[in-house]
Amino acid sequence: MISSADPSITTVGPTVWGLSAVQVHDRFWAARGVQVVRQGEPSEIVDDAELFLLTDARTLTVFKLTRAVDALSWLKPDVLAVRLHDSRDRGYRERVISGPDSRFLRFQRLYGGSDPRLARVALTPERRLAQLWQKALDLRSAWRLLREEAPRSRRSVLSLAGRVYDRGEPAEVMQFLRELVQAWRSPASTIPGLVEHRSRVWAYESSQIEPGTTFVGPVWIGAGRRLNGQASIVGPQVLWDDPSARPAVDTLQWDQIEPAVNFARPIAPRRRAPLALLAKRAFDIVFAATALLLTLPLYPIVMIAIWLEDGRPFFFRHKRETLGGREFNCIKFRSMRKDAEQIKQQLAEQNQADGPQFFMDDDPRLTRVGRFIRRTYIDELPQFWNVLMGDMSVVGPRPSPFSENQFCPPWREARLSVKPGITGLWQVRRTRRQGLDFQEWIRYDIEYVQKASWLLDVRIILETIALVARRAFRP
Repeated sequence: MISSADPSITTVGPTVWGLSAVQVHDRFWAARGVQVVRQGEPSEIVDDAELFLLTDARTLTVFKLTRAVDALSWLKPDVLAVRLHDSRDRGYRERVISGPDSRFLRFQRLYGGSDPRLARVALTPERRLAQLWQKALDLRSAWRLLREEAPRSRRSVLSLAGRVYDRGEPAEVMQFLRELVQAWRSPASTIPGLVEHRSRVWAYESSQIEPGTTFVGPVWIGAGRRLNGQASIVGPQVLWDDPSARPAVDTLQWDQIEPAVNFARPIAPRRRAPLALLAKRAFDIVFAATALLLTLPLYPIVMIAIWLEDGRPFFFRHKRETLGGREFNCIKFRSMRKDAEQIKQQLAEQNQADGPQFFMDDDPRLTRVGRFIRRTYIDELPQFWNVLMGDMSVVGPRPSPFSENQFCPPWREARLSVKPGITGLWQVRRTRRQGLDFQEWIRYDIEYVQKASWLLDVRIILETIALVARRAFRP
């Protein structure tokens, strides 16, 4: 067994954007508000991290946080032990065994499976526990300290599918980076100096990519690299930095990372006077009635277009939650094929959203009419009926179903303290930056709930009108 202090696993080796594979791994988790803390490896444990990922010195891992955050939100444990199941068929790999003087001794062939240590990590919001883990003499002591400091009632266990790699094995490090190239859609969130040359092709600002270079799939291009117009790069692929152009790496500024929701603290909505609520309801009725009268001539045109392409029904009704968690039928013009829900299951792996919602840039479920009415927001017009019925407001958080609202209880309770809106802060301010969509959704919904006012509603409506105009006249 190789100890966590083995110097062979601390060698930097080749870098991409000035970062070793281990540093890239840590930046990936930092983009999600999680600081990686390794047993036996000293490093500063920051105050601004929302979670700490406790692991051994050899592990590089990728897994989805959604279920873990859900468990932390509902159960509120001090420590969540995560058992990771890596279902890859590994076949075998070979490890070089060398002596104390670094001389080659032999090859060791390892068949299938993985070291059990690499399949177990922990998540905690407690900085104190992260410090204890880091200072533990060995891995067994680290787990024992967690059990001693967090009583059984404050500990939980969760099993998740994920990817686990050994940072001491060059072949596994490369597999890890190829996995990350596919999983991390926006590395610029925590790595400065990156430019997205095209969708999912990220290059350092000093790299040179000549016109005509062909990319297939996601690619990361290191600093100082030059690609001529005849090059064809097939991803997932990492092109290392040119060593002579390797950039210096700045310390990660945790306080500048886009925050995710703090699941440990309830979010208090802003209290509004009864008169203000009555005025908002009156405004909703007048605005919705006016909008319906003005747009009613569009209804038969849209309905005929839907019928000619894909038949009936003309409208799509979906269960959403409103004030206090009461469900209602949210009405929209149907923009997708009739079998959209069945196709959605097949497209789950292509989901570009980082949270419970589903989003694809080029969603194959959309009809031709649907693409147009989505782009111009015409599909949203029937929701003014929901406003008149009292289920929605003109301005508010995005209406979402019960299944999506369960992913963070404090956020859920806050956003369900007001009616959902046809438009809102998230609708007009979102960037659709890959890897941050869910965080932006939470951020803007919470901001609206805490700052709701008449002036904010008017500003959002004006921004919505400008957004619709830009989308409508965009070629």
